[in-house]
Amino acid sequence: MIEARALSKTYPGKPPVQAVQDVTFTCRPGEIYGLLGANGAGKTTTLRMLATMLRPTGGSAMVGGHDSVAEPDQARACVGFLSTATALYSRLTAGETVRYFGRLHGLSEKIIRERSARLFDRLEMRAFEDRRCDKLSTGQKQRVSIARTLIHDPPVMIFDEPTTGLDVMTARSILAFVRECRGAGKAVIYSTHIMHEAEKLCDRVGVIHGGRLLAEGKPEDLRREGEDLEDAFVRIVGGEGGES
Repeated sequence: MIEARALSKTYPGKPPVQAVQDVTFTCRPGEIYGLLGANGAGKTTTLRMLATMLRPTGGSAMVGGHDSVAEPDQARACVGFLSTATALYSRLTAGETVRYFGRLHGLSEKIIRERSARLFDRLEMRAFEDRRCDKLSTGQKQRVSIARTLIHDPPVMIFDEPTTGLDVMTARSILAFVRECRGAGKAVIYSTHIMHEAEKLCDRVGVIHGGRLLAEGKPEDLRREGEDLEDAFVRIVGGEGGES
């Protein structure tokens, strides 16, 4: 389970920048929670605090039963974090990358071999398992990122704009995989600005704008008669666009 309680992040400066302000929500096992917002709305900052990459300046976060500040190592062990911005080491092969992350998580070589084999088959990676990451296509790199994210079988999955820049078929396979995570009982947070993805995928959504959570609920509960989720989003944020 994931629980954010009045989570806040202020960056120092003149004046200070309040990137996230008092964000509160929960995500339960077997649920996909969509965090919807334009670029610059505070989505990534929120997710990085949940994943212990950033330390909050206010509030708290519980991840897999662990406080992200008081128990960062235990919380981090519960999380798989995937973003299109995640870099891969170019000189390692796809297989070497996944096995390396398994060792980082302290897995035995036997478990690494077994889980790698399952992931390579499920993600259709066998054809490029021994190819260096700098020789892979964007979609292939994203599959490697998914595999290295899942090698330790985390109960919590965080997806930060995972389909950005991908072709339609690769994006569809990523969305199918996100659904599988929900089916496996994982707590899933899915951050996106693509409303039709969220409408198809998410059990509940939160609309974040200007660092604040403005609305939350099932997609159908946020829509008024005749609206789709994009219409509802624009209405909730007051027709304003986010800054990149």
